[in-house]
Amino acid sequence: MSDKERIKYFYEVVVSSSRIWEVENFISEQCVLKVGETIIPCGVSGMKRHLIEDVKKTYPDYSMTIVKQYQDEEYIISEFVLEGTFEGEWIGMRPNNKKLSFTGIDIDRIIHGKIVEHSRAVNTFETLFVENIIKPT
Repeated sequence: MSDKERIKYFYEVVVSSSRIWEVENFISEQCVLKVGETIIPCGVSGMKRHLIEDVKKTYPDYSMTIVKQYQDEEYIISEFVLEGTFEGEWIGMRPNNKKLSFTGIDIDRIIHGKIVEHSRAVNTFETLFVENIIKPT
């Protein structure tokens, strides 16, 4: 598999199907999350914990579709659509049990077939506003 194909498979199959036992085949023990200039070590165990405790708790039927991908050397940029039924409280927002859809971008740095750096931007405002989960003041 090419690096782009590995990233696509990881998100569309491993993450979307909760195949947690496969995470270590795609995530480096040295993997970090990059939030702006802040670096947060996560490794395999942190990624598994995030997927199980955060993502699947909030959206049990969470799935991700890669729409487009671009590669620049070690970096894979993926435009995606996330869908899932909002069933678990998330940052103080109460679930509405509706299927929600979000768009966004991932930037993953991949070395030797594994993600060593991950960053993500998700367009949450539009969906949460349209679904009346957040309201103007």
